[in-house]
Amino acid sequence: MNTLNNTLKTVINALQDKKAENIQIIDIHEISTVADYFVITSGSNRSQVQALADNVEEKLAANEIRPKNIEGYNTANWILLDYRDILIHIFDKESRGFYDLEHLWRDGKLVDINTI
Repeated sequence: MNTLNNTLKTVINALQDKKAENIQIIDIHEISTVADYFVITSGSNRSQVQALADNVEEKLAANEIRPKNIEGYNTANWILLDYRDILIHIFDKESRGFYDLEHLWRDGKLVDINTI
């Protein structure tokens, strides 16, 4: 679990470095086999959304952690970075409100990013 927490910390720091908005972490390990955590955040425009994804990927790669898959990078209204146990969703503001993952996954446990 400690390695997972370190990875989450790296993700949060990478997102904060690029001024991500409203970072949410949802612990879903008890309700889904898809992943242990969702990290959900947003950027104000396409360039920022891509910069957030790039920074997360760069910081994790420095620790030799590579994504299983990346989806949505070119359109940048919703970029999904799949790190197996951690799924990182980076939205533009409109798409985040439309898909409302926080509501869809409300049975998960919201994690305070300051406790990681």
